[in-house]
Parts: sequence; C-alpha cells; structure tokens
Amino acid sequence: MSPLHSIPLTFNDGSEGDFGRFAGKAVLVVNVASACGYTKQYAGLEELYGKYRDKGLEVLGVPCNQFGGQEQGSDAEIAEFCQRNFGVTFPLMSKSNVLGKQQHPLYAELTRPAEGAEVQKVKWNFEKFLVSRDGELLARFPSAVEPDSAELIGALEDALA
Repeated sequence: MSPLHSIPLTFNDGSEGDFGRFAGKAVLVVNVASACGYTKQYAGLEELYGKYRDKGLEVLGVPCNQFGGQEQGSDAEIAEFCQRNFGVTFPLMSKSNVLGKQQHPLYAELTRPAEGAEVQKVKWNFEKFLVSRDGELLARFPSAVEPDSAELIGALEDALA
C-alpha cells in the first residue's frame, strides 16, 4: 500500500475517508480557488473527469486560500460556486492548506522530495499532481498547464493504460 493511501481526507460535504478510497484509480489532485485567473480550469477538469472517469480517473479538487486570498468562501459556498458555474461533479476536499506548518498531509506527501532533492513547494492555484493507480506520484504540472493540454492528456492516458 502506498503511503498516500493511508492519508485521511475530509471532503467538502463534511464526510471523511482516506486517499485509499481512490486505490486502483489514477488521480489528478488539484489545489483550486474560486477567484483566480485559472478558475476557468474547473470546466476543463470537469470535462476530463467526464471523459476518463469510466476508464479509472478521479479528479480531487483541494480548495486553498493561501495564494492571494482567492478562496475565501466556506466549504458550502465553494461547492455551490463550483456546481453553479462549472457543473463540477468530481470530489472536493474541505478547504485545506497546501503550504506551511498547517500543510495538509496529502500535500506533504505529494511535495516530499526525492532523496537529495529540494522540496518543490506548490507555487500557485491549480497546480496538478497525477497519481498512479497504485498511489505513486507520476507527474506534476504547473498552473498554466491546461487540463486539455497534450502534455497532461498524454500522461493521463499513460496512467490509465
């Protein structure tokens, strides 16, 4: 079992579980925000989810207010915004920190450096982490990489193959 699978998660609706609920699926983990220049990527993430969900993809949105105060809403407000504006059906976590002393354990693991490497902190909203079906980090994409980019789609299709 991957170290990721035992990490506890609290979802936007208050339910709890762990990352192990995604075992056997490729997961695209994205720190999201409602008032960011990249917010429109919600639409592309939902499109990816719709296209690849039956092939084993999960998208996990992680609302975060650590970049420019661009996610100030409550969990309920965030869920309503995502549904109303982008038709989001993929799971959202409860608002979480992706940096600092209060960093969510999921992000501590996703950004854990390889031995001898430097920590690569999350730089902005809508950074994307692609996790394999067995819980291994496969790829990381900066905010500017759109959900429908050839680079991301290629890595995703390889992960699902």
